[in-house]
Order: sequence, then structure tokens, then C-alpha cells
Amino acid sequence: MKLLLLLVLLGCLGESTETNFTNLLHVLSSTTVKWCVKSDQEMRKCEDLAANASVFSCVQKASSLECIQAIKAGEADAITLDGGDVYEAGLNYDLQPIIAEDYGPNSDNCYYAVAVAKKGTGFGFNDLRGKKSCHTGLGKSAGWNIPIGTLVSMGQIQLTDVNDVEEAVSDFFNGSCAPGATPGSKLCQLCKDNCSRSHSERYYDYGGAFLCLQEGAGEVAFVKHVTVPDAEKANYELLCKDGTRASIDSYKTCHLARVPAHAVVSRKEPDLAELIYKILKFLCVFQGFDLFSSDNYAPAKNLMFKDSTVNLVQLPSTTDSFQYLGAEYMSIIRSLNKEQASGAIKWCAVGQAEAANCDAWRMKNNMTKIECQNGDSVEDCLRKILRKEADAIAVDGGQVYTAGKCGLVPAMAEQYNGDLCCTSGSASSYYAVAVVKNGSGVTWENLQGKKSCHTGIGRTAGWNIPMGHIFNMTQNCNFSQFFSEGCAPGADPTSSFCALCAGSGKAVGDDSKCKASADEQYNGYAGAFRCLVEGGGDVAFIKHTIVPENSDGNGPEWAENVTSAEYELICPGSEIPVPITEYASCNLAKVPAHAVMTRPETRSEVVRILKGQQARFGSMMFESDGGKNLIFKDSTKCLVEVAAGTTYQTFLGPEYIAAIDMLRQCNYSASDLEKSCTFHSCQQKN
Repeated sequence: MKLLLLLVLLGCLGESTETNFTNLLHVLSSTTVKWCVKSDQEMRKCEDLAANASVFSCVQKASSLECIQAIKAGEADAITLDGGDVYEAGLNYDLQPIIAEDYGPNSDNCYYAVAVAKKGTGFGFNDLRGKKSCHTGLGKSAGWNIPIGTLVSMGQIQLTDVNDVEEAVSDFFNGSCAPGATPGSKLCQLCKDNCSRSHSERYYDYGGAFLCLQEGAGEVAFVKHVTVPDAEKANYELLCKDGTRASIDSYKTCHLARVPAHAVVSRKEPDLAELIYKILKFLCVFQGFDLFSSDNYAPAKNLMFKDSTVNLVQLPSTTDSFQYLGAEYMSIIRSLNKEQASGAIKWCAVGQAEAANCDAWRMKNNMTKIECQNGDSVEDCLRKILRKEADAIAVDGGQVYTAGKCGLVPAMAEQYNGDLCCTSGSASSYYAVAVVKNGSGVTWENLQGKKSCHTGIGRTAGWNIPMGHIFNMTQNCNFSQFFSEGCAPGADPTSSFCALCAGSGKAVGDDSKCKASADEQYNGYAGAFRCLVEGGGDVAFIKHTIVPENSDGNGPEWAENVTSAEYELICPGSEIPVPITEYASCNLAKVPAHAVMTRPETRSEVVRILKGQQARFGSMMFESDGGKNLIFKDSTKCLVEVAAGTTYQTFLGPEYIAAIDMLRQCNYSASDLEKSCTFHSCQQKN
């Protein structure tokens, strides 16, 4: 109760005074946030902080891992961690990042991982074998994961089944200081003190790794871009991946990677996360305590927070470690952990109907290389893929956009023209169209106030494209003011865009209404058309092949008496409807095919297995048992490989990217997952 009252009162900080806040802290002094520290110097700073705010107390542990374990156990509440530790905290301890450090106007809550050497030493990044190296700490981003991952990806360090990463790095360098490595090993050879991953080792962290280089113990230091002091910049250079060197201030063009900022990590307790953020912000604004300076505790640096921090930014409450770090960064960590491919891929099926179809798909075709994982929605599946609970899913272009924002990559694309199945990289496209009943009088010009049927929120033909057109017409993000009612699966259940949805058809206990899965009868392309057929809506936004696929004797039971002549297309800029066959001249946009999305490190395995299954089973892979467009679109003739290195932007094309970017001017048009993944852009390609 006290925590809830504190949060309510903290919410009024903008109208508060320092005196009021201090009095509040005394009243609620039994509520404390236990901060975990890893050294005597950090303990001193934390105790000084606690003296300014009685709601803070300090817990000292020997390492980041011990702090993570203490937070999980409730013995501590929070700590600021580097990306590598954020990953560990999320993967094995179910903790989440709640606050990100902000390094200034141009940081985008990211920093650059760089390799630094003394000026005039002559060697480049491609000449590091046999040199002596200084690392911020084992498993840390700029000091270990990024540089070692880069050297592995470039083939300079070879990882095999018989050597681990530490052994391979020991063999590569002539000596190192990598705090946290096994004491007495070659990776601790250059360290100053005990080689521990804490400030008790003077060569630990960014300042320590630079000191290791400065004092001549090592020849290269792997640090962040603001580590070298201004007074020393003229004496040092950056090593670029292309083998050249550059000045210390040229980090934007000469770096190893751009990586996520350090983040405050805590348990998944929303009230606790809110309390921690607001107390820290108060201390910055009212108390005058410099959270981001370690000057009073010299020679230690980066105590509790990085000294280069200028602000703290609250993360979306749905953000987990995997969304925060992004798929590209996690693929580096997984490659260093030498996580082996299982020889099968876990396919994520959305909803009960797809899950049943996936199981039937496997059994019918004896697909031993495919395993089925179930998700409640496409976004749930994307989260599972990020967490490595699943590996792949075929999604529509709007979902390709969201998946790409989270760092996933297109591996294969659906091809709807069988004649092009042998053409390498020839992915299909289709037309997004607006369909109405023949003679209804509905046109694009009088569409406002009508009832609408959509394939789903955030999907290409059913939402992004038509709503982009409507936003251009009205400049109004409140689409419920344009359509009177609709069915757009995935919408807020209380919204008017769920009013027309049919659910699963159960008489009682139906929780499928407006769900973005095949369990909702009006979900997807065929579902949106069915919504129109059965009188739910006045217009259906679908792809151009759906009417012929579900009429004139084609399609499921509900379409038995449907004739294609009963329907026509309406076009922006025209008051005259046209037959459904004229989609090439009357459409809302030509859009890319659906794509199989996966993590960067599993792309080649997914391609290999899907190609092998396709060679064995052919078009049987694309049949839907018990529904329409389950797993893949039923019109798929084959899957074609998307060239390695293709980004989601390249796959979708500039026009489609521009259309979605315009729609994203409506803040709510981005899903919670997309917002979490785009909080910073560090996981995007450099």
C-alpha cells in the first residue's frame, strides 16, 4: 500500500517541491529500493546516494552475476548492466531492463564499440593476431562480445568443437587482461590486480582497459567511443574493420558496432520499476546529487552508472532483454556461446487452428526437420523467435516491418506464380484492393461512415495500405471516426473495430472474438471477405486473388453459394466501381509477398531445411487442413530464397516503407513489440 501511495504522489512531481518530496520520503521510509554494487568504491557512492534519499539502500556483491542472482532472489532490486549482462539477466533469471542510460542528443541510447591503439604503432585491425589486448571484462559488450564476435565473423579467430571461446582468444592474442576470466590463465596475464570483473581490478571496465593500454601492458584496448580523455586523443587512434586507422573522434565511421546503452535491470514488477525510475529522476532534478559522476571516488570510474550518462530514459513496460538488445546483437552472443543448430527448426503457429494444421502438416508429410511451437499472435511468435523459443514464421509485409525493426531477417518468400519457382530470388507481389458488393453504391469517395472488414491490425492489404490512404485524406489518426464499425482482428476488444467480428462461432464461452488468429472467423484475407459476404461490413480490404479463391465453387463451406460477379472493386480517385478482374488498374498498392522471418544466425539453417522439405514434399507444404491460409498462403506455389544480407527495408521496397512510416505518424499504429524494439536503433544495421 505504501508503495502504491508513493507512486501516486511521485506522479505529481511536476507540481511538487523538494521539501514536499523529502517529507514524503520520511513518511514512507520503510519502502526501500535495494541497489546492488560490486566494489568498495561503488558502495561509497551508493551510501552517499542513500544519505540523500532514505528510500535507497545498498547491497554489495562480488560481481554482476551475483547481483543478478540477488535481484532474482529479492535480496536486491536493481543494478545497471552492460548489454552482455542484460542478456544473461533476461535469459537465465527472467529479469528485464527498465531504464536506459542516455549519452546525449546524438546517442539514440546507444554507444560505439571501438578498438583503440597508440598512435604510430602501425598495425591494423586485421593484424591483431599475436598482439596484447585489453578488455573491459569477459562477456561485456564493447570489451568482449563485439570485438571477439567481429574477429570470429571475419575468420581471424576460429571456433571449433574442441575449443571454447576463451581458449581460442588466448591462442589468438599474445597476452590479455579480460577481467572475469579464469585467474592464472593467459586472459588474466596482463591484469593489474586479481582479474576480477569488478572495480577491485584496476584494469576493469572502460577506464581500466584504457589504463591497460596507456601503461603499456596491452597494445590494443576494446572500449566505448568516449573512453579516451580529450587530453589524450592526439596520442591514440581507432582501428577500423577495413584495416585502416582513424582519429579518435571518427568513431561514427570507424567502429566495430553500435550497441545498446547500459540499462537498469530489475524484476518484472511494474510498481517497483516505476518507483526506481521516479526516485532516480527526482535525485537528478531536485537533490543535486550527481548520479553520473565518479569524481569523488577517483581513480574509479563509471560507478553505478557510466560517467558519460547525461540522462535516464524509462523503457516501455513490455520491453524484455531480447527486444532491448535486438536480434543482431544476440546472434553475436549466441555465436560466441557456440550454440549448435539442432538439425530442425521450430515453426511458430498462431492460434489453435494453425497449431493443429502444423501438427497435421508434420505428420502427413513426416517432416522430421520441422517442430511446431504455438503462439497466441504473430507478435507473440516474434517474441518467441527473439527468445529462441521458436525459429521461424511466415508473415505479411506489415509484420515483416515489425519483425525487421526487432532485428529479424527475411529468409525465404512465398511465390504465387509457379512459372517463376525456378527463378532465383524471384519473390512474388500482389495487389491490395478494396472490395464491395455489386450495386451497393459504396465508392472510395463516400466510404466515410461505412462498416469495414480488415485482415488484421498492422497487416498490409487489410490495414497499413488502406489506412495510409485514409490518413492522407483526413490527416486524422482516429480511424474509428472514419468507419462507424468494423472487424480488424488484433484491435482493442473494446474498440469499434471489434464490433463486427464473429469469433469462433461458439454459442457460449467464445474468447476468440477479434483475436488475430485463425480462431477468429473473420481473421485474415478470406476472413475479411467472409465478413463482407455475410453482411458484417460494407467494404473488405484484401488481396486481389481472394474473391476468385472463395467464389464460383471454390473455397470452404461458407463460400459455396458465393459468385464472383456479386462483387466489385472501388478505387481511390474514382466514383466508378470496376469488376474484380481489373485489379491491375484499380488497386490501393502493389505490395511484396509474405516472407519467412528468422534470427540472423539461423537464416542459413532455416533456408537449408525449408529447401530440403520443399524438394521432398512440393506443394503439399502449402495446403491448409481445417481452414484457409494456415502456415502459408494457400496460393503459394513454392518458397524462394531471399538473398543473404537482404534487410527488411530492401525486401519491402522504398514505397512500402514510406507508406508504413507515414502511418506511424499515428503513434498507436505501432504495436507494443515494435515500440519496444524501436526504442533505440542499435539493433539496426550500421
